[in-house]
Amino acid sequence: MYGKMKKNIAVILAGGVGSRLGLSTPKQFFKVAGKMVVEHTVEAFERNSHIDEIAIVSNPFYIAEFENMTIRNGWKKVKKILQGGKERYHSSLSAIESYAGTECNLIFHDAVRPLVSQRIINDVVTALDTYQAIDVALPSADTIIEVEGDFICQIPDRSRLRRGQTPQAFDLETIRKAYEIALKDPNFKVTDDCGVVRKYLPEVPIYVVLGEESNMKLTYKEDTYLLDKFFQLRKSELNHEDGSRENFQGKVAVLFGGSYGIGAETADLLEQKGAKVYRFSRSLNRVDVGNRQEVAEALRSVFELEKRIDFVVNTAGILNKEPLITTDYETITRAVQTNYMGTVNVALEAFPYLKESKGKLIFFTSSSYTRGRAFYSIYSSTKAAIVNFVQAIAQEWDSFGIRINCINPERTKTPMRVHNFGIEPENTLLSARQVAEATLLTLASDYTGQVIDVKRDHTL
Repeated sequence: MYGKMKKNIAVILAGGVGSRLGLSTPKQFFKVAGKMVVEHTVEAFERNSHIDEIAIVSNPFYIAEFENMTIRNGWKKVKKILQGGKERYHSSLSAIESYAGTECNLIFHDAVRPLVSQRIINDVVTALDTYQAIDVALPSADTIIEVEGDFICQIPDRSRLRRGQTPQAFDLETIRKAYEIALKDPNFKVTDDCGVVRKYLPEVPIYVVLGEESNMKLTYKEDTYLLDKFFQLRKSELNHEDGSRENFQGKVAVLFGGSYGIGAETADLLEQKGAKVYRFSRSLNRVDVGNRQEVAEALRSVFELEKRIDFVVNTAGILNKEPLITTDYETITRAVQTNYMGTVNVALEAFPYLKESKGKLIFFTSSSYTRGRAFYSIYSSTKAAIVNFVQAIAQEWDSFGIRINCINPERTKTPMRVHNFGIEPENTLLSARQVAEATLLTLASDYTGQVIDVKRDHTL
């Protein structure tokens, strides 16, 4: 058995210069969903309970940037920032040499694969209990052809082909020995670490963990658009470990739309956790989020009493399910004013208070944000706007220490939904309580700029 008592060390390979992407700075520093690509990558390993330590391998010109990044993000597991070299394998060798003599596993991952899932990391670590070398790969959906010049010379069996990803993981002594042999070969040429083991230690089996399409590598300019979309659509992986990070006792929360449904359940849960909660809505105290002045006065009144505001949550929204052409214009403008301008108003007025407290801001979207749907034209388009707005201001306000996220619940049983859809089978809907629980986990997490999916089959 291999790796059971060994430290698992994630090695983030961030030595690239991004020439193929056409950016003035390396691609790992490209910003998406409120953070640099490499920040998302490191945080995936930082929050995985099976990872004991993280080493970042950097281009020598950017070592100071990574040192500052580590301090800024409060990463606890980043213990080494190493200098890489001209070729990819130089970065791997830097980590191998740095940990020489240590009983550990090295888990190499591209800095520009920021959407690696906790499932992939867990499967790789589990496989290290049994195998000395691990790869991550996906089946090929396309037929792969081998050519000589411009002509096909062979068509391999697609069922045996896989598309390689990272992480790639190894028992330290295995990968060290493979490189020791490889570097004596005058014709040494390889593109990844598994290739070194395969060629120079053919007796060592390389186990393959199933990858994911979203675990893509940022390489070309066109990839930036796809990466943006994957971030927008991804299911952020919250769990109860996130909930232990935040002590709600004595915190001050402001809930807009807190009279019923998701808002009321969120307020109740926060109060049960010891937070002081102030609820505002049109029915409770005539506060309309579509009116910036009313939002400002509500927040000011809380601050005057408590001298701080830690959390602001806006669940207020309007859904009128009907064709656009039969919807009266007043209904349209009221929905836009509440759903979208309400989001903008709450963000603008909450900013000074959350800047002071390094607080957290939560908005709500809907599963209909991913595409426009008949009978939902105003609702789904405003919900799509909210997602883009959240991701934009998360990036703008990151330096102020404000964390902003967006909850995306599946169909949820609320009075608003009953009004539009009537009675539906209970087992097809989320409860408002389940969405409220996910909201608290999000408030307890370190995420920012994320769309947090809440589904019936996802146990929180």
